[in-house]
Amino acid sequence: MHIFPSFAVGGAQVRFAALANRFKARWRHVVVALDGNCACAGLINPDVPLTLLSPPSKTGGILRHMWEIHAMLRKHRPDVLVTGNWGSMDWVIANHIPPTVRHLHMEDGFGVDEAASQHRRRVLTRQLALRGSTVVLPSMGLLRAARDEWHLPPDQLRYVPNGLDLWRFRPEGDVAALEVPGTGPIIGTVAALRPEKTIDRLVRACALLAGQDIAFRLVVVGDGPERGRLEALVDRLGLRDRSLFTGHSSGPAAIYRAFDLFALSSSTEQMPFSVLEAMATGLAVVSTDVGDVRAMVAQDNRAFVTPLDDTDLANALRQLLKDAPLRNTLGAANRLRAVLDFDDEAMFRAYAALLDGVDNIPDSIGLDSNLSNEILPGGGQRRGGP
Repeated sequence: MHIFPSFAVGGAQVRFAALANRFKARWRHVVVALDGNCACAGLINPDVPLTLLSPPSKTGGILRHMWEIHAMLRKHRPDVLVTGNWGSMDWVIANHIPPTVRHLHMEDGFGVDEAASQHRRRVLTRQLALRGSTVVLPSMGLLRAARDEWHLPPDQLRYVPNGLDLWRFRPEGDVAALEVPGTGPIIGTVAALRPEKTIDRLVRACALLAGQDIAFRLVVVGDGPERGRLEALVDRLGLRDRSLFTGHSSGPAAIYRAFDLFALSSSTEQMPFSVLEAMATGLAVVSTDVGDVRAMVAQDNRAFVTPLDDTDLANALRQLLKDAPLRNTLGAANRLRAVLDFDDEAMFRAYAALLDGVDNIPDSIGLDSNLSNEILPGGGQRRGGP
């Protein structure tokens, strides 16, 4: 039984869909989307046993709500309860009412309200409620938070970096025919258009470039509550004649191949799938210095991981827009890095072991060798060629 604050299409939800599709009928999945949004169900193959359930009502007070959650657990008797992020914490707490269910908790990151510092109430709640649970974390930043701020015992924590389908996201293949106005290399970004993604920082950086007569085009792939505001900002800054908002894409691999470089301008991330997808496609990456991005990209690409500042982002973009050979060199290095360290099969084996209740995580994915400033996912295992 999987509890998602939302089952809209996003990083954690796409990872679940990939895992479910990989193992097909190995498990039966029950998904509860707490906000009622089940858009990600469309990514799950028909041969995967999947049931969608409505969440219990929150009317009648917190104690009644907790009891109704526990009643759902008793009714469906899952072999394992999988919760995600702060939004599912009610289910974590309710599961402490006997009889309890074996529990995995996935933390994938914080919203914009916790980007700088975490709320003390949430820290204390996680510290107490997650005792006895296995806590799965895809980034070193989250791993450090669980260990040093939530003070969870190290033997409860599992570091499982995100992985990617390296065949689907590859430099060769169909290229999307994007009708982007203007001329020049294409700066692309792929994101849910939410406040923490700070796409307006990228738009402002592009406005600085336009003021310097730098040739470029901007493509924003994704949808969300910020889209209207962002399109208005593009108009106000005079970028409409070189910009395209595509909306959401369920198959962005061909779109990545149409980019000349990839940009991420978020204020908070952990281990963003979009950066992995860009790397696997062979793109140079310009990014704000958030989460694990600096350690994810190839060594030479790290010079283009910038502070959270419009001018710094614009300067990094300018250098790569003017230097196609450098873009190609960095893109090839990022592709190799993705192949060596971010193959999704290692991620699948790790999650399968956790769902099956196996104590040891394959490929040394865990705490033992990963608490360093330099991330080497999968315990440094090398898995194939480029």
